[in-house]
Amino acid sequence: MNGLDFLFCGQALRALPSGALWWADHRMLCVSDLHLGKSERLARRSGLTLPPYDSRNTLDRLSADLDASGAETVLCLGDSFDDLDASNALAATEKLQITRLQAGREWIWIEGNHDPGPIELGGTHLAEWAKGPLVFRHIAEANAKGEVSGHFHPKARLSIRGRSISRPAFLVDQNRLILPAYGTYTGGLCSSDHVLSDLMQSGAMAVLTGPNPQMIPMPRKT
Repeated sequence: MNGLDFLFCGQALRALPSGALWWADHRMLCVSDLHLGKSERLARRSGLTLPPYDSRNTLDRLSADLDASGAETVLCLGDSFDDLDASNALAATEKLQITRLQAGREWIWIEGNHDPGPIELGGTHLAEWAKGPLVFRHIAEANAKGEVSGHFHPKARLSIRGRSISRPAFLVDQNRLILPAYGTYTGGLCSSDHVLSDLMQSGAMAVLTGPNPQMIPMPRKT
C-alpha cells in the first residue's frame, strides 16, 4: 500500500495518497472532513447547484482505501456530513454503501462542528477518542500532546520549476498532527495562513498528498 511512513509520538503511521491516515499497529484507517452531502446542502440552503456525485465519489475512494488496507477499525474525524440534515438526505444507495463499508469493522464517528451530534447510521458516536498515546478529535486544542485532528483542511503551496502548486497536506510537529480533508467538494487553508502557522510549532513538516506523498518543511509566510 503506497504512502509515506513517519513517526508521531513514537507511533508508526502512514500518510496515504488519498489523505487517509493508516495506523498499522491497530489496523486502523482514519479520515477527516468527508463532508458527505455537501452538494445537497448547498442546493438546500443557497440554491447553488453542483453535480450531485460528491458523496458517491468520496465513498468510492474510501472503499478503495479500505480494500487496500484491510482496516479493521475506521475513525471518521468529524465533519463527516456537511450538516446533520445532509446525513438524512443521503441517497439510499449511499446509505447502503456506508452500511456495507461498516460491515465487520469497528466504526467510530467523531463529532465535528458541521455534524455536532449522533446520526441515524451505524457506528459509535463520540466527542473524541483516545488510543495509546494518541487522542483523536475534530478541532485542535491548545497545549495538546499526541493530538490527531482535522477541521482546517490544510494545504501546502510550493513552487516547482517556477510554477506554484497547492496540494492537500498533513501537518505534523512534535505534539500534533492535522489531517487534510478527504471529501470531494472540500477546499483548504494554506499552511502559510496565520491560523496554522500559529498553531504548528517551528520545525513542523507537511506531507503532500498525491500519487507519491512527500514530506517537506511546512511552508510559512516569510
